[in-house]
Amino acid sequence: MSEPDYAAYMICTSPRSGSTLLCKLLAATGVAGKPGSLFHEPSLSEWLDYYGLENDETSSEADLLEAVFEAALNKGRGGTPLFGLRMQRRSFPYFCAQLKKLHPGLRDDVRRIEAAFGRTLFIHLTREDKLAQAVSFVKAEQSGLWHKAPDGTEIERLSEHREPVYDAGLIGRHMEEMTAYDRDWEAWFRSQGLEPLRITYDALSRDPEAQLLRLFKRLKLDLDAAKGIAPPVARLSDAVNRDWMERYRAEEGR
Repeated sequence: MSEPDYAAYMICTSPRSGSTLLCKLLAATGVAGKPGSLFHEPSLSEWLDYYGLENDETSSEADLLEAVFEAALNKGRGGTPLFGLRMQRRSFPYFCAQLKKLHPGLRDDVRRIEAAFGRTLFIHLTREDKLAQAVSFVKAEQSGLWHKAPDGTEIERLSEHREPVYDAGLIGRHMEEMTAYDRDWEAWFRSQGLEPLRITYDALSRDPEAQLLRLFKRLKLDLDAAKGIAPPVARLSDAVNRDWMERYRAEEGR
């Protein structure tokens, strides 16, 4: 007997690994949900604010969590039968703890995730070059610009522009942080007996359509819907990134 189709997928990732590109590609197909960071901040009050839900003092914590997860399910489906979720490692432990409150009788995280969303495909999206990832993060955090469209239009800016300044210590700390995120995801996959679908930043940025087709095959979706979609975000890496990486390697001997 063949396994049932997937009802959901979860992109397990860390910042500056190409997840915005992958999420926007999936949403653009019109058949693969509208994945995003639906539980980004590890805080119930932040979740309630994000979904425009009131913290009714007469409601129990379980009632509030059920309302949040229902709102997330609707948003992540984007009008399609398939639910998509991007999960950053930083907020994942809190997310799992809240699911455990909703489904205390289930024995592991995967069963609780699938109780909330249905049969789920887990995708591990990583960036192998941790120096490039850390430089990208530091530069975005300093400049305020996180994503832009191919025509140069800003898609996501989180603060006013300021010129980025090289900081070896900051880059090194974020390299360690990004490495730890990958290590923690791998430990979680092992603890749950999972072998995720693996996608790397390099493969995704080099040939987005090929990676989208890989994912569609696993999800048993119409492959034609994954073809001919132009990348909706532009790469932000430039001469500044290259200069910082070269300088860091020279100074740190890496």
